[in-house]
Amino acid sequence: MNGDSFTHFVANFVDELVRKGVEHVVISPGSRSTPLAILMCEHPLLKTYVNIDERSAGFFAIGLAKSIKKPVALLCTSGTAAANYYPAVVEAYYSRVPLLVLTADRPHELRDIGAPQVIDQIQLYGKYPKWFVDVAIPEENEGILRYVRTIAGRAVGLAMTKPAGVIHLNFPFREPLVPNLKIENLWGTYENRQEYLSTTIGTQTVNSHQLQAIIEVIKGTQNGLIVCGDQQDSTYKQHVIQLSASLKYPILADPLSQLRAGHKENSIIDCYDTLLKDPEIAEKLKPDVIIRFGAMPVSKPLTTLLKKNPQITQIVIDPSGSYRDTTLNASHIVLCEEATFCKTLVESIEEKAMTAYYQIWLKCHELHRTLLEQALLPITDLFEGKIVNEIQRVLPSESRLMIGNSMPIRDIDTYFRNTPKKIDLYCNRGANGIDGTNSTALGLSVERSKPTFLLVGDLSFYHDLNGLLAAKVNQLDLTIILINNDGGGIFSFLPQSNEERHFETLFGTPIGLDFSKAVDMYGGEFHSMTSWDQFHQYFSEEWENHGLKVIEIKTDRKSRVKVHRDLLYHVSQEIKKAVLS
Repeated sequence: MNGDSFTHFVANFVDELVRKGVEHVVISPGSRSTPLAILMCEHPLLKTYVNIDERSAGFFAIGLAKSIKKPVALLCTSGTAAANYYPAVVEAYYSRVPLLVLTADRPHELRDIGAPQVIDQIQLYGKYPKWFVDVAIPEENEGILRYVRTIAGRAVGLAMTKPAGVIHLNFPFREPLVPNLKIENLWGTYENRQEYLSTTIGTQTVNSHQLQAIIEVIKGTQNGLIVCGDQQDSTYKQHVIQLSASLKYPILADPLSQLRAGHKENSIIDCYDTLLKDPEIAEKLKPDVIIRFGAMPVSKPLTTLLKKNPQITQIVIDPSGSYRDTTLNASHIVLCEEATFCKTLVESIEEKAMTAYYQIWLKCHELHRTLLEQALLPITDLFEGKIVNEIQRVLPSESRLMIGNSMPIRDIDTYFRNTPKKIDLYCNRGANGIDGTNSTALGLSVERSKPTFLLVGDLSFYHDLNGLLAAKVNQLDLTIILINNDGGGIFSFLPQSNEERHFETLFGTPIGLDFSKAVDMYGGEFHSMTSWDQFHQYFSEEWENHGLKVIEIKTDRKSRVKVHRDLLYHVSQEIKKAVLS
């Protein structure tokens, strides 16, 4: 393979990515990917990040793509390096994150003959990519250069088309692998175009027939709710609030809906998970119709209510047309942009009068806020629920909070209340795994306009220790609040906790690690908090230090279930007295 010919081929591909708006590349080093890696580092408009561990690199790219809301390229060499991207590919698919996964490969004559570092990379990620291409072997002629620019343009356009997702391009390279950076017009093209292939992404609207059917449903029912799940596109926020005001439907806002922060709206309900745990309150608050935006919320009691009551009309708004309804009871899937749907419905239906149903939700919400605050106030132990409450107090406005799966996201759902602070909440709820949590947070922190925080449990933190290297290598700022209860706290809430003989070995899984040594190895600060005074002092004086900071808060996994359940039982019983008497 002539050095100049493959250089032009790869340079045309890289340049077209940039012309299509790609700004960031995460590179996992290796030999076979040399042509792409060097030319990506050479391009003046690309920012590259080196992340040695491929699993961590994949989640770093997810965090980066979430924060900038643009596709991020992810590059590795051939063999098992590509396989280690698989967990991130799965998460990106389910979370609708635009990723361009670029895997280097051996040329066709070295496949399936026992050559080193060769695995079958054709359709390696199965159904998860929106598009797979085994890219042509590099050559130099006008046709092949137009081909590779077209591949780049199509890849970026498809990654961003709703639902956003993963594109997998597999590049077979023959040796020599080092490109010639001295050739003239390295980033040149045969065409005088700003983009070789421009992609126009349209807006889905609701047709008049379907709209009329929905209007008839709303007119024919009394008690309605708007449910907002995980939704990273915040442009719909004001429109859904206007829809709520017009229909007099309270909004049940999942913490990842981006509706629990940055406003003072009293129609946004943050306590429904606690309310719906009580069967009598749940029956009182049961709606006739639900309009849902985004993914299914974290709340299990809400999901249970919808599963057990198929007579509730569920209208799901999703511009991608995907089916995301774990209850299997949805009666309408509306392929329409969320903001467009809200505006169209507000304009098409007469504003409704205040209802008793609306008012009882607001009353429950206000009671819950007061009672929960009173119940948390006397708690002096480092209880997880109070940790969330205190984090919400100390986080600055205009900040990001990444949340680990298992217990942290559930504690956020229960204890993170509406706030006028502008705090963006993130969590990898696509596949709900604990993979790459640290790396996703570090990817989010690349965009430095807001400080980034991570709330994570000890097992999730341990699972991605390798990811901490990205903070040191790329000089990133991240504050990690590490809740260390020495094991898997979520299992204490599940039926497995009754199996005392094997519970600790199989589910509690205490690891007993001193994380300060790991944090020190990666050049970070480590602080172990044993009191609320220490916690508040740190966040008033030191959190703005640059670099990686880990704030460990040790809690009692064995006592936390009782404290949590007793507290919420007390709150729900007081609400029940007020609204059911």
